[in-house]
Amino acid sequence: MNVPGEVWLIAALVTGGTLSLMTLFARFYRKVGPNEAMVVYGFRGTRIVKGHGTVVFPMVESCRELSLELMSFDVAPEQDLYTRQGVAVTVEAVAQIKVKSDPESVLTAAEQLLTKTPSEREGLIRLVLEGHLRGIVGQLAVEEIVKQPEIVSDRMRSTCADDMSKMGLEVISFTIKEVRDKNEYIANMGKPDVARIKRDADVATAEAERDTAIRRAHAIREAAVARAQADQERVQAETLSLARQAEAQRDLDVKRAQYLEISKRQQAQADKAYELQTNVTQQQVVAEQVRIQHAEKQEQVRVQEVEIVRREKELVATVLKPAEIERRRIETLAAAEGQRLALEAEGEAAAIRQQGEAAADIVFKKGDAEARAMHVKAEAYKQYNQAAVVDRLICALPEVVRALASPLANVDKITIVATGADESAGMSKITGDLVKMAAQVPALFETLSGMRLADLLGGIRSIRGDSAGSGGGSAAGDGQPPSNGR
Repeated sequence: MNVPGEVWLIAALVTGGTLSLMTLFARFYRKVGPNEAMVVYGFRGTRIVKGHGTVVFPMVESCRELSLELMSFDVAPEQDLYTRQGVAVTVEAVAQIKVKSDPESVLTAAEQLLTKTPSEREGLIRLVLEGHLRGIVGQLAVEEIVKQPEIVSDRMRSTCADDMSKMGLEVISFTIKEVRDKNEYIANMGKPDVARIKRDADVATAEAERDTAIRRAHAIREAAVARAQADQERVQAETLSLARQAEAQRDLDVKRAQYLEISKRQQAQADKAYELQTNVTQQQVVAEQVRIQHAEKQEQVRVQEVEIVRREKELVATVLKPAEIERRRIETLAAAEGQRLALEAEGEAAAIRQQGEAAADIVFKKGDAEARAMHVKAEAYKQYNQAAVVDRLICALPEVVRALASPLANVDKITIVATGADESAGMSKITGDLVKMAAQVPALFETLSGMRLADLLGGIRSIRGDSAGSGGGSAAGDGQPPSNGR
């Protein structure tokens, strides 16, 4: 069947028109999701479309989208907020704001916020929230803000509700993130509670330790009591056991003693019978031994008599005759030795006598010489009298002075410290002391001898005068000089 071309053309035009209309309708139809609202305004007035679509005719109508999503931003006033006590604090909070879903609120929000950017919207909302926050903080104490932040949140929602409604908004939540101050008021605020809590904890710990110690003491005491009771019962059981053991041992010992007594009695009877029989047998054996020993002794006597006779003859032959010969030889040798010793003694006596006489002569001559010398000295001392004494004293003076000065010889070094202008100080002081010591020697001699040195010297002068006069006469008489005793 042939279709005319006009039909196909009409169908094509209809189809094209339909498609064109549908495309045009699609371009005019606008839709929005559930998280935003579309405000359509034009010749048909202003209407709100939310969650569906509508046709917006061009040139006569226009539309704008308004987000209904939750807006979250920080609320942190730059200036410090003053509390009811006058304490300056810095409060940082987070606010959750959104446009209400009802058409009236959407229209109100559209009137005030539709032409503003998101940052401008947040700025306007933040200013409103910071103002209300300042007023609420000024009505509360720091402790309430820190310990009960929900009070601030509740008051913010209730206080800001009217202002937010006028802008078509609502406060979903208001949460305080941080509260701080520059004077460490908040830091010090918790110290009493911390101290109290620490004190309560220490008290609770001490009480717990005390209760533990008390319970431990009770447990130890109960354990000690139980241990003591157990020990007592054990001792009692051991005592009963030992008593029973002692009784059993006693019975055993008694029976053992009885058996031992019977056994010993029977053993004694047997031993006694054995001993009697042994004695009888021993007597018979002894009697036989005595008889045998008597016979042996008689035989030994006969043998010894024969041996004695033999030994006598042997001694006479071997001992007596050689002893007699030896005695005679010894007597002869002794006589010769005695004569020799007598001759030697006489010779030694003569020699000793000669040596003694020579030694005695020497001693005698030496003693005679010493006696003569002493006699000469005595005569000299008699002649000189006190002069000899003075001479010996004078000769001994250097030895005395040397002895007095001998301690200075042991001194290695002398340090002299002289102060002032005194000339007697220094080395001259030491020499002066030595001279004084030497000057005291005559007084020492006078003390030792008991005679004054001046009298001795005066006696010497008188002796010299007498000897000078007598010396002249002697010289004229016999022409011999006086002896000086030397």
